[in-house]
Amino acid sequence: MTTPIPDTDLDTDLDAVETPSLRGYGLFLAVTASVALAAALILVHDKITLLENPGETLNCDISAFVSCGGVLTQPQAEVFGFANPLMGIVGFSILAAFGVLLASGGTLPHWFWGGLQVGVLFGIGFVTWLQSQSIYVIELLCPWCMVVWAMMIPIFVVTTGQVLRQYAPGAALTRFVNDWRVLIIALWFVALVSLIWFKFGDTLWA
Repeated sequence: MTTPIPDTDLDTDLDAVETPSLRGYGLFLAVTASVALAAALILVHDKITLLENPGETLNCDISAFVSCGGVLTQPQAEVFGFANPLMGIVGFSILAAFGVLLASGGTLPHWFWGGLQVGVLFGIGFVTWLQSQSIYVIELLCPWCMVVWAMMIPIFVVTTGQVLRQYAPGAALTRFVNDWRVLIIALWFVALVSLIWFKFGDTLWA
């Protein structure tokens, strides 16, 4: 005869499993968002430099096809009427703060996870559009922009996995995203690097 497990013990066990996961996610989010935030701050600084001194050569102007300055002066760099990195400063600051909160053992309201998913979905969608514009329309690559790209991809994938855990912990999609997230991120990077290479090739360093 089996003895039923008290609900209180089960809740305690679930909390014990979930807490390390959320703390690890919080640390991941704090680090990646901080790196992206630093890149956004540098881009804003570079934008101000170009406004004060048009034609100024920036430290990240590496070649004819790798140039922050060339990208920052394009209309796509101000989609909403102000420099795109300003949105990054706000967004990544919020993500970094939430990451620190979770890493320190704090909790977030259940409804918040839905809002977080909407935010990172907008972020990855906007970044993907900027990637297409940079590679195929402007035909220039901005190093600091690519740092933001490199952080936004894992932020989106890992956050999606955490949100699925909150809303559908036993679903097949939840297990798939969390079990294969490293491979998903790696394949995403391979696809992006391949697009860049097939477009520019050796001319990147010309």
